Amino acid sequence: MRVLVVEDSRSLAEVVAEGLRDQGMAVDVAYDGLAAAARIDVHAYDVVVLDRDLPGIHGDTLCQMITERDERAMVLMLTAAGEPGDRVSGLTLGADDYLAKPFHFPELVLRVRSLARRRPAARARTLRAAGIELDPVRRTVLRDGRPLELSVKEFAVLEALLRAGPGFLSAEQLLEQVWDENADPFTNTVTVTIGRLRRKLGAPPVITTTTGVGYRIAGDDAVGPGPGPGPGRAEGRSGSSA
Repeated sequence: MRVLVVEDSRSLAEVVAEGLRDQGMAVDVAYDGLAAAARIDVHAYDVVVLDRDLPGIHGDTLCQMITERDERAMVLMLTAAGEPGDRVSGLTLGADDYLAKPFHFPELVLRVRSLARRRPAARARTLRAAGIELDPVRRTVLRDGRPLELSVKEFAVLEALLRAGPGFLSAEQLLEQVWDENADPFTNTVTVTIGRLRRKLGAPPVITTTTGVGYRIAGDDAVGPGPGPGPGRAEGRSGSSA
């Protein structure tokens, strides 16, 4: 899951971003409306955590810009104004949920996950393929009924591959979905993470690599939110075997 946190208080933005990253989400941060608009034009986000009172472009305007896009992100609006009238006006602008400051962080996490599940084209909560069962909400993974202990990034990579199934994801696409905009495109972190994940999943191997295309979960029973990457989306640097 990829999230954009838009908050002009840098300290609060960084606390929220780090907390969401600890939950296995790829998180980018923007400190004003102009920077947020630029990121939204470049990246596909599942959820935008949006402060309402922003410099550059006001949060209300940015919310409308997001909701008018063909492939829109879900919007969780944050504001210090917690009166019912403020909540109603925020939702009228197209926000999908509303949370008043100060907020309880576990509640923020639950709301972000709930919005991601409600995003158009979302599929069944439990993802299944090749004997793997992954529940993104309970953060559990089974392989042939055996529970697995995965790191945050291993879990996120496996979830991304299952959602893309039966299509491929290149290393660049995994960096885009699982890490964030600060990830080094020349790093071998994807290869290393895939290698660890393969070992934990055990035999028979289920993550396959096609040179020049990327990684995929083998098996015809893959469940994801839509078709695979499609022509041209898996191009670029190949996902080499790990």
